[in-house]
Amino acid sequence: MRQAMTLHGIVATTEMQFFKNFGGFPYFCLNPRFGRLWEKEPRGCATSEPLGGGMPQRSPRGRACAVRGRARAMAESPQPKRKREEEGEKNGGTATEGGAGATITLSDLRVRRVLRESARDKIVFLHAERIGLSGEGTDAVVILEKTPFQEEKIPDLLKKPMNAELQMHNDIYCTFYLSPPPELSEIKATVVYPATEKHIQKYLRQEVHLIRETWEDYKNITLPFIQSQSFSIQWVYNILEKKAEADRIVHENPDPSNGFVLVPDLKWNQNQLEDLYLIALVHCRDIKSLRDLTAQHLPLLRNVLQEGQEAIVKRFGVPGSQLRIYLHYQPSYYHLHVHFTALGYDAPGSSVERAHLLADVIDNLAMDSMYYQKRALTFPLRADEPLFKKFQEAGKV
Repeated sequence: MRQAMTLHGIVATTEMQFFKNFGGFPYFCLNPRFGRLWEKEPRGCATSEPLGGGMPQRSPRGRACAVRGRARAMAESPQPKRKREEEGEKNGGTATEGGAGATITLSDLRVRRVLRESARDKIVFLHAERIGLSGEGTDAVVILEKTPFQEEKIPDLLKKPMNAELQMHNDIYCTFYLSPPPELSEIKATVVYPATEKHIQKYLRQEVHLIRETWEDYKNITLPFIQSQSFSIQWVYNILEKKAEADRIVHENPDPSNGFVLVPDLKWNQNQLEDLYLIALVHCRDIKSLRDLTAQHLPLLRNVLQEGQEAIVKRFGVPGSQLRIYLHYQPSYYHLHVHFTALGYDAPGSSVERAHLLADVIDNLAMDSMYYQKRALTFPLRADEPLFKKFQEAGKV
């Protein structure tokens, strides 16, 4: 393993040389004054996209200003940190892990290795550590992600003074590398600290296998594993009890059996609608996943579907016909929750092998109350995951 270093020194290290081949993904620099990350485009990177070719598709220019204003208003409101075990959150370069109460800055961390990177998604997962006064290191996971373009700032991206270096000119195509000012080139940093070995393995690149789980498999393999190995979900209870993120709540139905809370997901920075992402957390604490649902939960699921759509169109101006509303199986945490994402956004986990549309779930339960206790379900597992090993030991893989 190469020598570890602080995030301030990330540009100089050969460990991070891969960024030059990261599909145009920028180098990372840290502003020591503001504790804020911004990017500087690397020189000499190969690309096949013409100028602007890498920009995600934007909404039509005719989108009402009021809609953008609502999204900006949400982004400018105070954003309490979600105290959760699986994901930390950036706040002026400082992250707090609720269980241990440890507060850090990004400059406290030094990078040990790259866990995984994606040139397509412009995101990298790092295994980092913080060295304490005793000289011992505490593990952390740092996720660096290029934020989406904001429609109203795109004209400034080309007009403001910046270094634009011509890399290639062939017939009608030109490729430039730009060095935009910091306010036009933000990077989102998510920190998990302290991180356990489970967190590190979660983000490590691994082979993925599809598992076909019968109801018997669920009872004999998956359920015992869930009861002994699942992550803490105290952060969910904090939201439901208004102990955290109360001012981020978009909508709430307070009914203890059929109610839920709708909040923005951490993956959405709330600066634009193209990657809109919210989560509905149900108040009922007895439902772990899709496998527990029966016809008695139909009032709850219908409330989530109807009221969630109504709240999103009211707050953000996005109609239900432009939303993808689904549940994961397997979920990343075992408290029933529903994902609301923009239909045009290729959200993580929205692929067919993991996502189950809420409208389809409702229809299936209306036809057969025990539908999800009868049918086999398919889901992906990484080769290093303990649950995958359980299926291997049972001869199911």
